[in-house]
Amino acid sequence: MRAARLIKMVLLLQSRPSMTAAELAEELEVSERTVTRDALALSEAGVPVYADRGRAGGYRLIGGYRTRLTGLARGEAEALFLSGLPGALRDMGLEDAASAARLKVSAALLPSLRHAPDSVAQRFLLDAPGWYQEPETPELLPPVAEAVWDDRTIAARYRRGDREVERELAPYGLVLKAGVWYLCARSGTAFRTYRVDRFAAVAVGEERFVRDEGFDLEAFWAERSAEFARSLLRAEVVVRLSEAGARHLPYVTDRMAAEEALAGGEPAPDGRVTVTLRVENEEVAFGQLLGLGPEAEVLAPDSLRARFAEAARGLAELYR
Repeated sequence: MRAARLIKMVLLLQSRPSMTAAELAEELEVSERTVTRDALALSEAGVPVYADRGRAGGYRLIGGYRTRLTGLARGEAEALFLSGLPGALRDMGLEDAASAARLKVSAALLPSLRHAPDSVAQRFLLDAPGWYQEPETPELLPPVAEAVWDDRTIAARYRRGDREVERELAPYGLVLKAGVWYLCARSGTAFRTYRVDRFAAVAVGEERFVRDEGFDLEAFWAERSAEFARSLLRAEVVVRLSEAGARHLPYVTDRMAAEEALAGGEPAPDGRVTVTLRVENEEVAFGQLLGLGPEAEVLAPDSLRARFAEAARGLAELYR
């Protein structure tokens, strides 16, 4: 424990010109007296820690005692500190490791680059969770993240509907999408996606698996996301749209489905266009197309058209 604290103290002093005993005590979560003893221990071990006396005094390193990543440009250093999601790292149990890593990089940077972390923090914030919901961290996320990091197989029980299935998985990567964690893993010879909050049990094995070097997590997720979105669109509706309705269609329904519908639409002399739109179901289509008001006329199916007619009569009565 003390050895780790002494290393952290050296890294803190490398990352700043000087620090007071109070500042070091706060960072290291110890007393100022312990800071004094640690500084003495470092000095006796050959680390050139120097104590400046007086009101503005503090501790600093002398003699150029530091390691520098001189190959980093300012933009590269700032991009490095932009590359993490603090909340996601905390959920995976990697917050301490990430903090130590950032501290080591800060300590190694040239003085002209030392403000890169603060510069980025005041300009960019990555907020992954979606609106209108409180994100919940899956209980089994840390062991899953550990297995992903170490390329270790896992034995898992996964809730599928009202039953549980057992799977032996090679966990390749984790994805945080709108506050929900997903595991991309190989089951047998096939790659699949699992919601982490649906794991009922996870046992991390001792065996390491050999990763497929051709696997690309970003490309795999993009492909599966597109497949999932398409799989939801199981019904079709026929709609006649005004020019304004056509412009706004991508904003009220699935954008890809709207673009496909408009590309194959049948224009009329009055500027309206008739399209066949893929939707999840009639209930969802009603809620989406209702937002277009009189700019959209549902032609089929008859049941959905009748529902819009009933809604129109209700609105007319309400606003009479």
